Amino acid sequence: MSHSLRDRASNQYCAVLGAEGVGLGRWHGSQHQWLGSRAFTCEAAQPAWQAALQALSALLAEHAVRGGQLQVLLSARYSRFCLVPWSDAISHPRELDAYARACFENLYGQSLDDWRIVLSPEPAGAARIATALPDALLQGLQALGQESHLRLRSVQPYLMAAYNRCSAQLQAGDFLFVLAEPRRSVLLLACGGAWQQVLAQGCADSDQALQALIERTCELYGEQMPQVYLHAPGRGDVPQLAAVQLCQPASETDPLCAMWRAVA
Repeated sequence: MSHSLRDRASNQYCAVLGAEGVGLGRWHGSQHQWLGSRAFTCEAAQPAWQAALQALSALLAEHAVRGGQLQVLLSARYSRFCLVPWSDAISHPRELDAYARACFENLYGQSLDDWRIVLSPEPAGAARIATALPDALLQGLQALGQESHLRLRSVQPYLMAAYNRCSAQLQAGDFLFVLAEPRRSVLLLACGGAWQQVLAQGCADSDQALQALIERTCELYGEQMPQVYLHAPGRGDVPQLAAVQLCQPASETDPLCAMWRAVA
């Protein structure tokens, strides 16, 4: 995976769009400042990202944000993930995009014409992790940036930011990387130096629920359990699981702030 969140100049803002709230942090030189968060609720017929954009607009106005650069981290609630196997028949980026869309449609059972797909860079012969984001969400973020005179510098699933930050702690070999966001977890299984599985699903914020999810995913691996790495930024306590704890931030009462600090 790629997409680093480096090169921070003055007036750099980072918004975290969580499952039930949005948060905003600022970098000014070498200083980090958490500005706050705002909860939202969704109507049954309303996409979650619409409520998130409305909350972010209010948060930007509350802190009188005018000018600078904006980076956005997206909860897994706003993303879809899919494993795209290697194919020798693919020779052009347009073919790869069409192939990835076919993989998504096969997995989710619906067209993703209104979604933007990004694939992880992998060596020839290896499967890729594909991420789909709603075009309307990306356009809404662009419009919000223009309203506040912010240059939208990057929009990134929190999964990518967390994996990039934690990857140096992962040892070579087979492993399961688990991102436990509040109420939702994403699991990446790597075997033989290549991605084998990506799974995102709702999960209660308890050790028992997370352990059961990990065990079900490891059943795909075979008899020997892979090394499990866990990043749980939204948890107020340290999960008591047989896993290597990654990037565990200081205790935060606001899970959005914990997510921001974990990759700041």
